[in-house]
This record gives sequence, structure tokens and C-alpha cells, in this order.
Amino acid sequence: MESGYVTTPFGRRAMSLGMLANQQLAGTIEPGTTRNKWKLFRAVCEARPLLGMTDRALTVLDALLTFYPDDELSQARGLVVFPSNAQLSLRARGMTAATLRRHLAVLVNAGLILRKDSPNGKRYARRDRVGEIDEAFGFSLAPLLARANEIESLAAQVIAERHLLRITRDRLTICRRDVAKLIAAAFEEAVPGDWGAIMDMYRALVGRIPRVVTVQNLSPILEEMTMLRSEIINLLEMRVKTQKIDASESQNERHKQNSNPNYNYESEPRVETPLVACLPNRPELPSEPAKALQFRKTFYHEHPPMTKPLQSFPLALVLQACPQIADYGPGGRIDSWRDLMAAAVVVRMMLGVSQSAHEEASMAMGPENAATVIACILERGGQINSAGGYLRDLTRRTVRGEFAIGPMLMALARVRAPDGRQAG
Repeated sequence: MESGYVTTPFGRRAMSLGMLANQQLAGTIEPGTTRNKWKLFRAVCEARPLLGMTDRALTVLDALLTFYPDDELSQARGLVVFPSNAQLSLRARGMTAATLRRHLAVLVNAGLILRKDSPNGKRYARRDRVGEIDEAFGFSLAPLLARANEIESLAAQVIAERHLLRITRDRLTICRRDVAKLIAAAFEEAVPGDWGAIMDMYRALVGRIPRVVTVQNLSPILEEMTMLRSEIINLLEMRVKTQKIDASESQNERHKQNSNPNYNYESEPRVETPLVACLPNRPELPSEPAKALQFRKTFYHEHPPMTKPLQSFPLALVLQACPQIADYGPGGRIDSWRDLMAAAVVVRMMLGVSQSAHEEASMAMGPENAATVIACILERGGQINSAGGYLRDLTRRTVRGEFAIGPMLMALARVRAPDGRQAG
């Protein structure tokens, strides 16, 4: 510290051991130490959470630095600034006097500035005969310069943690996408396994993601999600190997049969027409015939089929109104209705929509329109509390002839269109 002795505050403000420690720290500036004041201020902004600073306190510090005449903070040129309350308030974006005092106290308690009070509490400077400042009373920036290395280290730590958090979030996002699509593929391919339990594990992990994320609370979730993904991949790889073995054995068997010159082609078994082909719009049904038949009987008993199906809209219009669905298509894009329906399966699982609700919607609306509705629900996710309940309600309204996709789709298209003009 420039004066080389301890100074106590003016008026009713009490002296504290913290103030004494800060004054002692300010006296430890190495000779020749300098810092660009604005670079050091940016480091303080980065390290704000670790320094216990508020945004308003940073505004006051910014204002104080504007009163320092040089860009380089140096003990040789003095480190005390002495603005009046009116000047300081003006440069602190019009902050009131009471607010200024409160945030100046925050800066003092954080150990970034010191008060160097005059005998009467005023801020001013005494000059010598040649006009140089001999002694100044106001706010000393010496602690800021003395802690420059520490502040820069804290700022680097915060930047590194922010970078690590961004990487962790990206990895978790990719892992979530992988798990959702792999589970969807397992359902589509009827891979043996307790996929319902695996889906519940996935939803439980997603439900644990907090609103305010940190590296500490995301890392365990990422680790468990990665393990779940590895388990799913192992199950699918086992299925692929099994299929290869079955295919190899089948080829060998066919080779033996074909080698028989008396082989009768007419004795080949008749290909049964799948039950799903007998239903309107060919919805996805349970793989077991008995369950599929029961599902169809129950559905048609409760919801007689419509005589006039809903109109399908152009795929380009659906993608313009609902661009988010493309992220869940094969390869991260959608080029056909088949891609859209595959993406809808992934999305409905992410949104917690049951398979039965999706099947009922497909039977009532048609697979293309059901996929379109799920894309719209994804686009309006923040406005819908229960995606499954909402889809079932739209299905019931469709059966009664009370729902049309057009208005919902066109409303989303208008939002996406330039200047609010209607799309299409």
C-alpha cells in the first residue's frame, strides 16, 4: 500500500480484521508489477462466482476504473482514485447513492478495493509544487493489482469448467439420442429382451437431469447413460450375430434341398397374409397374433372406423412447420414419409407416449397423419403437459370427426414463415 501504514475508516464504519488483512495484502505488490486494467476487469468478470461478486458491484468497479488515468495499473503512478459521489453515480449508469454505498462495500469485502479515507471523509488529492499528486484519499485499487495472478487463475478455472460443462452436455445429448434411437430400433426389429425395463431406466435417467446443470451433477448421469448405451449395443450386436448364424444355416439347408433333383417347388409352404395388412392404414400392432387380434377387436368396438380418412399434407409442409423432428430421422434428416414415421417412433418414446396411444392414433388418422401430429407435439413441447394424453384426446376427436390436422399444422407453419406470412 502506498502509505506504508494501516488506515482506518472514517465515521461510524468499524475496522475489521478482514480490512487489516486486505491492507497487508495490498502492501505485497511486487515492484514493477503492472496489468492492463480492462483485461484484469474481464478476468474479474469471469471469476465473479468464485469472488462472491454481484453484477451491480462489477458495474461500480468498472466505473472506478474509468477514473484511473492510464490503461496500465502500476504502483509507481499511484493506485488511488477519488471521484465524487455525483461523478461515480453518473459513470455507474445512474446508480443511486445508497446503492453505490452498498456495492462499494461488496467490493471492499471481496478484497478488490480499499477505502483510504481522509480526515474529514472527503475524497481528494494533494498536489506538490509541480502539480504531481503527493497524496490522495478515496478508493485504492492496490488489492486488485496485488491479487492479479490469483484473479487470472480463478478466471482460467471458471473458463475451463464452463468448457468442460459444454462438452459434458454435448456428450449427454448425443448419448440420449443414441439410446432413444437404439431402443426404437430394438422395438422395430422385435429384438428379444426386456426393452420395457430398459426404456424405464432411460426415462429415469432423463428425469434426473436438473434444471440448473453443473459438471458435478451431470457427470454421474452421463456415466450411467453411457453404460446403458453399451448394454443396449451389446444386446443388438448379439442379435446381429444370431441373425448371421441363422442366415448361414438357412443357406446351407437350402443348398442341400436344391441339390435334390426331385425337389417339388409346389410343396413350398403358403405365405400367410400378416394380420396388420388386413387393417386400414396398416398400423403397427403387437408382434404376437393373439394380442394383435385382441387389440383390433377392442379398438374397433370402442372406436368405429371413419368412412372418410384424414387428408395427408405435403411432407415439405410438415417439415417446414415442424423442423425439430428432422433431428430424429435416420442420419439426422428426413427424406420420405417412411423416415418421418421412423422419427415419430423415437420421439413418441422420448415424450413418454405409450405404444398403444400411438397405434390408436395411427389407426384413426393414418400412419402419416399420426407421425405429423407427433411432430407437431414435439414442436409445441413446452405448451403440452402430457403428450400421451393429448394424443389420445386428438385420436378420440378424430374418430368423432371433430379434429383436423390442417389448422394446427398451418399455425406452426405461419410461425416459421418469414415475416409471419402463411407457409405453403
